[in-house]
Amino acid sequence: MTYTTLISATDLRTHAGDANWLLVDCRHDLTDPEAGRNAYLAGHIPQARFAHLDLILSGAKTDAGGKFLGRHPLPQRPALIAALRELGINDHTQVIAYDAHGGMFAARLWWLLRWLGHAEVAVLDGGIAAWQAAGGTLTDAVTAPATPGTLTESTALVGTVNAGNLLENLNTATLTVIDARAADRFRGENETLDATGGHIPGAKNRFFKDNLDQNGNFKNATQLRSEWSALISDPRTAVMQCGSGVTACHNLLALEVAGLTGARLYPGSWSEWSSDPSRPVATGA
Repeated sequence: MTYTTLISATDLRTHAGDANWLLVDCRHDLTDPEAGRNAYLAGHIPQARFAHLDLILSGAKTDAGGKFLGRHPLPQRPALIAALRELGINDHTQVIAYDAHGGMFAARLWWLLRWLGHAEVAVLDGGIAAWQAAGGTLTDAVTAPATPGTLTESTALVGTVNAGNLLENLNTATLTVIDARAADRFRGENETLDATGGHIPGAKNRFFKDNLDQNGNFKNATQLRSEWSALISDPRTAVMQCGSGVTACHNLLALEVAGLTGARLYPGSWSEWSSDPSRPVATGA
């Protein structure tokens, strides 16, 4: 059996030590870039490897011409493939991503592997807390270096849009844009990460944490489908964005769990959009 969206901690424990499985710790803190690595070194799921959001799961913030691409642009595919090979990922490796933030950062790795055409990737539902609650242990032992993997690029399983597409959409309104940030940031209040507060005109707000239940696990597929269907009529015309293209992946994962496939990611998200003063900004609800 392969896992392509979520895996429970109980199921993960039954596969401990499976030769073709690889765990990747994606913990991070947007205000403290070394917090995730430090947490990993202090204690991680046995045999897990660490993937840094800024160094592996993101690319350069500017292009060759100096244009700002956002706080967490997509990495160049060759660089991403090389980094994932260093973690030991092959074409048929079952990858399990986890964090301590409800899947906030693990979903980014899930999406990126699908972007490369790799379907065998899932997020640990409930993260490291669920692992421990299920009786799983942590270790501070350094995981031995991986035998380099042979991951290759295949047909992408996910799609993207760019700022130009969304500028055009302001006139055509053919796409439904969903912003994954907290409601106050969406309204343009309490903005601490980007220079300008507000949102893309016409966007709707769905805070990524609304995908989770009171225990920090993803809501079931039926509930997610009901909630998301109230926001979007056709996932194929839906675009997910957030502050920098990270938590938008959480919404994309929730849609996949709900069976609502086909939504795309705006990788630059608000950080890129708001960096150009010629692009319109909306505030309020």
